[in-house]
Amino acid sequence: MNEQIAIVTGASSGFGLLTTLELARKGFKVVATMRNPGKSQGLLNEAKLQGLEQRIIIHELDVTSETSIKKLTPLLESLNRVDVLVNNAGYAAGGFVEELPVDEYRKQFETNVFGVIAVTKAVLPFMRRQRQGKIINVSSISGIIAFPGLSPYVASKHALEGWSESLRLELMPFGVDVALIEPGSYQTNIWTSGKQVTSSSADSPYYDFMRNLENYIESGNEQFGDPRDVAKKIAEVSIMKRPKLRYPIGKGVKAIIILKNLLPWSRWEAIFSKRLPK
Repeated sequence: MNEQIAIVTGASSGFGLLTTLELARKGFKVVATMRNPGKSQGLLNEAKLQGLEQRIIIHELDVTSETSIKKLTPLLESLNRVDVLVNNAGYAAGGFVEELPVDEYRKQFETNVFGVIAVTKAVLPFMRRQRQGKIINVSSISGIIAFPGLSPYVASKHALEGWSESLRLELMPFGVDVALIEPGSYQTNIWTSGKQVTSSSADSPYYDFMRNLENYIESGNEQFGDPRDVAKKIAEVSIMKRPKLRYPIGKGVKAIIILKNLLPWSRWEAIFSKRLPK
C-alpha cells in the first residue's frame, strides 16, 4: 500500500503545527504548508526531537494566491495521492460593523473561506480518482454562535460551515468525507498575532464596549484549553472509517451549542447578553 499523504495548511504554528506532528506520529507523510517557510524552524525542531523529521515536507503556500496554489499540484502529482487535507490556515478579524471597512470583510473571507475553497479544489481531483479521502475544515464555535466585535471572523466561519455541508453531500458518492472541527477557546496565536482588530477611537460610541469585550476575552485566558487536544481530535478523525460532519471540542462547547439550538432566540439573547460586559 502506498504511504498515506496528509496536507496541513497554516502549519507554522498553533493547531497546524501540532496537527502536523500528530499526523506524522500516526504514520502519515505530512505536507506542512505555510506562507513563510522561514517560520518552519519551530515545527522542524520539535519534529526532530520526536524523531518525525523524515515524515514532514515543508511547502510554501499562500492560500489567497492562485499562483501559489497552482504550485501545489506538481508536488501532489509526485506523491501520487492525497488522503487527508486539513484546512487550518486562518486568522481572526474584529471590530464593530459601523467602524469596519468593507475591505476588512473581504480580506477575512479571502483567507478563511475562499482560501479553503481554492486549496480544496486543487486536492479534490486526486481524492475523487482514488474514491477516498478526508477533508477536515477547522471551523470554530464562532461558526455556530456569534459574538459582538468579531463579525468578520464569525461570518467567515458561518460561511465555512454551510459550504462544508454542501461539499460533504457532493462528495459522498465518491467516497470522500468532509468533517468540521469546531474548537472553543484554546491557547493558540489566533488571539494574539493571528488577531487583527480595528480598534475604536477614544471618542467612538463603541469605545467602552470594545475595551470591555477585549478585557473580557483576555480575562478568560486561564480557562483556555490545551490546543494539543484539538490536534489529537483532527488526527483521530483522519483515520476514522466514516467520520461524522461536526466535532465540537472544548470546555462547555457541546452544552452551549445544544442550549442555543433548543432555546427560542429571545431567550438565548437574554441569557447571552447577561454574560457580556457592560
